[in-house]
Amino acid sequence: MASKEPIRKILLKDGKTVRYRLVVDIGTDPATGKRKQFTGTYERKKDAQAELSRIRHQRNTGTFVQPSKTTLGVYLDEWIAGRRKLEAGTLSNYQHALKPARERLGERELQSLRKSDMDALVEWMSTSGRKRGGKPGGGVSPRSIQLTLTVLQQALDVAVIEHLMPYNPVRITERPKQEKVRRVPWTVAEVKVFLEAIRFDRLHVVMLLSLMGMRPEEVCGLKWEKVDLEAGTLTVDWVRTLVDGVVVEKKPKTLAGERPLPLPKAAAAGLKSFRAKQAAEKLEAGTAYQSQGYVLADELGRPWKTDQLRRYYKKLVAASGVRPVRLYDARHACLTYLATNGVADVVVSSWAGHADLSFTKRTYIHPSAEDLTAGRDKLDELFG
Repeated sequence: MASKEPIRKILLKDGKTVRYRLVVDIGTDPATGKRKQFTGTYERKKDAQAELSRIRHQRNTGTFVQPSKTTLGVYLDEWIAGRRKLEAGTLSNYQHALKPARERLGERELQSLRKSDMDALVEWMSTSGRKRGGKPGGGVSPRSIQLTLTVLQQALDVAVIEHLMPYNPVRITERPKQEKVRRVPWTVAEVKVFLEAIRFDRLHVVMLLSLMGMRPEEVCGLKWEKVDLEAGTLTVDWVRTLVDGVVVEKKPKTLAGERPLPLPKAAAAGLKSFRAKQAAEKLEAGTAYQSQGYVLADELGRPWKTDQLRRYYKKLVAASGVRPVRLYDARHACLTYLATNGVADVVVSSWAGHADLSFTKRTYIHPSAEDLTAGRDKLDELFG
């Protein structure tokens, strides 16, 4: 039996207007196994013939994209829902990164998106896209734009693989150049001034934990059961962080993040003193005490959040008169000090909780002008 002609002439309801109807097989539905067809109506027969040729060519080359009115917003909802293996923090970062794309292009049909749309998105973000932090309505940083484009590219790559789009316009969109921020952690002298200024503060030892290279979420997640004062060690294997304002407690992201750390004498003595202080606070508070076993806790035993720790640290820095740096830069100061004072690279990387030695050196080690004098001294030996 001969197959039907894919292009037929039809009359519209007025009985006068002629159109050309294209009906062509485009494969089978993988879910049901049923035949799928594309139907289109055109004013001119040659337009229908051109579309038929395009569809047949793309089917033969495996590049056919079935016309769809799915919007970018709907597609991104489905894509995010499929990212089940992502941690809550990473998923939240993805959601935040995609917000500008949703706002500007969410109602657009996925298949209509072009490079010009991505260029316009980048221009809008760089001039008017700020919603929080700084002045609303101003531009966001190149780093924020890059994050949005990176996540959007990941999502649309999947759309291309699934033949929902002919190509990914993000891949040919120029990224703004990101200016690398140069972090200048505290010098040894600044660390000593800060520690002297907070010597009698209740959380003196907590600041020591940060200055010995622990991340804020690791400090907040440390429990007394992981501190061995007799052996002079602690074990990092739990973090307490915030995701969209909600506390999330979990294992570190990598196995390298789980590590034992020998305690410097000052930290061991500080933890012993702090434990005794908490015992006194528990006795004084009585039934109001709510200990959950965390080292960093308030006078009623309640654990702290990372944002609380950062705010408290900022107050201490301001009161000390030392040059302000981020709490996370205390970690940079520690690792730089270890690396520039004879500690082997592999030990520094393990201390930091990194699996990649080169990443530690590239990201966290910041030799100062004073440190570089070691190079001068070696050259003096060479040159005689």
